Amino acid sequence: MPEQYRALQGFKDILPEDQPYWRFIENTAAEVARLYGYQRIETPILEDTAVFRRTSGEATDIVEHEMYSFNDRADKEGRSQNISLRPEGTAGVMRAYLEHGMFKLAQPVKLYYLSMPMFRRERPQAGRLREHHQFGCEALGEADPAIDAEVIGMLYQIYARLGLQNIRVRLNSIGDQNCRPQYIEKLKAYYEPLLDDCCNDCQVRFHKNPLRLLDCKNPQDQKKIADAPRITNNLCGPCQEHFDTVQRLLKFYDVPFEIDMLIVRGLDYYTRTVFEFTSTIDNVALNGGGRYDGMAEIFGGPHTPGIGFGVGIERVILEMKRQGIEPPAEAKPAAFVVYFGKSQELRDTAAKITAELRRAGLKVLMTYGERSTKAQMKQANTSGSSFSIIIGEDELANGTATVKNMQSGAESNENKQVQVKQSELLSYLQEYQQ
Repeated sequence: MPEQYRALQGFKDILPEDQPYWRFIENTAAEVARLYGYQRIETPILEDTAVFRRTSGEATDIVEHEMYSFNDRADKEGRSQNISLRPEGTAGVMRAYLEHGMFKLAQPVKLYYLSMPMFRRERPQAGRLREHHQFGCEALGEADPAIDAEVIGMLYQIYARLGLQNIRVRLNSIGDQNCRPQYIEKLKAYYEPLLDDCCNDCQVRFHKNPLRLLDCKNPQDQKKIADAPRITNNLCGPCQEHFDTVQRLLKFYDVPFEIDMLIVRGLDYYTRTVFEFTSTIDNVALNGGGRYDGMAEIFGGPHTPGIGFGVGIERVILEMKRQGIEPPAEAKPAAFVVYFGKSQELRDTAAKITAELRRAGLKVLMTYGERSTKAQMKQANTSGSSFSIIIGEDELANGTATVKNMQSGAESNENKQVQVKQSELLSYLQEYQQ
């Protein structure tokens, strides 16, 4: 028996029945992003590994465990570059912003990307695949807290247009290079006498990425986290003012938010504002984002404030299904063309009519092969088409078609079959569509 191949673990086919969800999310996200002045960008699926290693941080889970990295084929001089499949969107967008001189444009530069595949070699689970697709926005070149509120407000509006209910924003500030180092020292001083009783991950984080101690999910460390010093009590004056302004401006966007001092985000490039959107129905995290004012300098570029987010589309679809939200119904076919007979001329006439109606912009289906009359009409009925167009020997001889209204009731006069000249089929169908 031949071997049966399946999709790789953590990778998933996107089947036709799920495509309406994808189109609904993509269209809604793009429409709202454009309302806020964002323009679309697409970056390559492969980047120099250093793009992610330098920006995300050597001690992050992405860099240490999750990236798909490999050496490219050597060039003529025998040199080989280490490249990676894109694990997240922000670093590539910043690289493109600098490479193409967008910092010379009027700032901020507002960019969005749509359905870009991301790859992380992590343990697959519901809503978290090794290949997932993101919608994201990045606003580059402006430190004004009004941009922070705008980005969060825009995303909340997208979720509202999708029909999602009970969405809550969890908001925090993790300070900047002026106040965060002092806070991290205070956090380490608190954890140091407790370290032997911490989980293995926390013992590693203590030395490599202390802020992530607050992100631990291990039950044995929750009491330590609850009693740990809070960064919001250790912000410098400018960071505190920035955070207060973000909160004030968010009210203009009618965004329900709460301060969560444990939101720290997993990547090193974040500064000041960080946030997560969650569903209060099941406490599922839908997305995360934040400000990253020092990333451009990591690439050797000019100081460039930035803020953005990334939304996993697969996770949003799961939440829509949990909440019973259906995407808009697909447009039904205007007609289904059938032919009663086996002659090639009948088939050609049916194909000609179908092609002409499609060129005119109508959604039209047709039958194929040598199905029986009963089978063809059953297929026309189950297709959901408004009309069936029947071509038989009589119609072929007279240059007509029999048109049957498939949507009206059996007793309706409109259900009667009518003869229409083949040359007048388009105008007949268009009249009913108006």
